Amino acid sequence: MNWGLGHASRCVPLVQRFLDEGHEVILGGDGESLTLLRKHFPKLRYVYLAPLNLRYSAGSRQVWAMVKAMPHILSWAIKDHAMLKAVLREEHIDRVVSDNRFGLYSKETECIYITHQLHIMLPKGWRWVETIASRLHARIYMHYNKVWVPDYEDFNQSLAGELSHIKSKIQNLKSKIEYIGPLSRFENHKSEKIVPSEGKEVINHQYDVVAVLSGLEPHRTQLEKEIITRYSNQKSKIKNLKSILIVQGLMHRPGTRIKRANITIVPYMADDELAQALCGATHIIARSGYSTIMDFEALGMLAKAELIPTPGQPEQEYLAAYNSQKSA
Repeated sequence: MNWGLGHASRCVPLVQRFLDEGHEVILGGDGESLTLLRKHFPKLRYVYLAPLNLRYSAGSRQVWAMVKAMPHILSWAIKDHAMLKAVLREEHIDRVVSDNRFGLYSKETECIYITHQLHIMLPKGWRWVETIASRLHARIYMHYNKVWVPDYEDFNQSLAGELSHIKSKIQNLKSKIEYIGPLSRFENHKSEKIVPSEGKEVINHQYDVVAVLSGLEPHRTQLEKEIITRYSNQKSKIKNLKSILIVQGLMHRPGTRIKRANITIVPYMADDELAQALCGATHIIARSGYSTIMDFEALGMLAKAELIPTPGQPEQEYLAAYNSQKSA
């Protein structure tokens, strides 16, 4: 799903596992999510799927923006479903794995749905609709053979908390759910592993603060501006000026570095380079998206992270509070 880069980045370790097991993999997606997957796996075939092209409201309330978008989302899912039918007529595919793309199911083959949101959270004033929203979501993934939840089944270990754990009375729903553990493109990049056998440290300590941006516009750009303002304003106040790295999360832009005094801005970074920068930082800033949290946990950097929820996103508000409390 092209809703920020998180849905694609957490598919990277899955694709790699499939390849390591000897499977042939075809990528499917649109926008920057597909761009990210193609950068990781440039030799794999790919299929363009229907674009969603959503934007958040500029304010802090997103419910009406999502309600207005529902006809568009439904049309998008129908297009995906039609595209899958066409692909299955041309290809012998044993398994379809869909990360939150609602229409990629078929009776012709095994179809798996990935989500960490078994429980849908809504803003205050809308909490009474949460049960209905969660049931509507369940009706979507009931079309699939399995539901893979990228989290620990043990609630005490969980990174998503209540989001990924529901007390469903529907027995055939429970039988579909399988907890596969957190997924991160950095699962082999933990800080103590970023030191080769000869003992030469390669962690990048160049930046004191690393900000990793993601998510839909206009809030991605708004956070970028806030971070620039925060650290630009400190320029004349701090003797030992902090070095700041901002990774914009914009896969379609050329990889040009922009330097503004103590602030370096890059559109994106390769996984190895980003992992080294994150592990060398004293402070990390990011949205509290679930894929971001899984990445920081994989690196052992979650305690360093300042998690800032996207305005009007109760899921991210919950994840920020839940994981900050765990790290305290």
